Amino acid sequence: MSTLSSVVSFALFPAIAVIVGACVTFVREPGAGMRSAVQHFAAGVIFCVLATELLPDLLHRRMPWMTLGGFTVGVALMLLLKWAGQSEVEVASKNPTGLLTALGVDVALDGVLIGLSLAAGERQGLLLTIALVLELFFLGVSCATSLTGLGKNRKSIVLVNLTLALILVSSAAVGAVVLSNVSPSYVDAILAFGVAALLYLVTEELLVEAHEGKDTPWQTGMFFLGFIALFMVDMLLS
Repeated sequence: MSTLSSVVSFALFPAIAVIVGACVTFVREPGAGMRSAVQHFAAGVIFCVLATELLPDLLHRRMPWMTLGGFTVGVALMLLLKWAGQSEVEVASKNPTGLLTALGVDVALDGVLIGLSLAAGERQGLLLTIALVLELFFLGVSCATSLTGLGKNRKSIVLVNLTLALILVSSAAVGAVVLSNVSPSYVDAILAFGVAALLYLVTEELLVEAHEGKDTPWQTGMFFLGFIALFMVDMLLS
């Protein structure tokens, strides 16, 4: 079981990435092509974590009913959030409150996922943290770009992203505390919930946003580069 201090230390990296992503837009906003390439890369990295670490770990635990229950709850929650909300771009076009609510929920789920991955092992937590650093960097970019379009100044944008960073670290800590107080048998259900959330992140967020513009072969190839790059890191750490 991961300790609270290790979860917080891992969560600090993507939290910092949110703030850095916002600050980058003050200098130069990344182009659509670069954003698509990095989103493809991040999707490949997360898919690698799922394929090589979390799913095999669940398979080896051999608790099918707990896994089914956790996965079902995870899918239901993701679909409920999709049904109840709108995409960040659509929300941002109406009011900043809706945008910040959507971003807060997204970041909180990412924080919980860090705690869940560390429950499976420190290596799994490290690999997922690498992937979330990329995802949250561009979440910070998206947040800053949207708020700039709504006429917000740089101070407000930085404060918003600092708040998102705090939500991320806090949710990761809460996830760690909850995991430390549940029966080991329920860890399988919680990990299955995390698998469902990560699959949703890859298929319904990262890849959907990456395909909003015209794709080029090198952008699509970044998905496979992300997968094999993390796969090699995993092999070297083994």
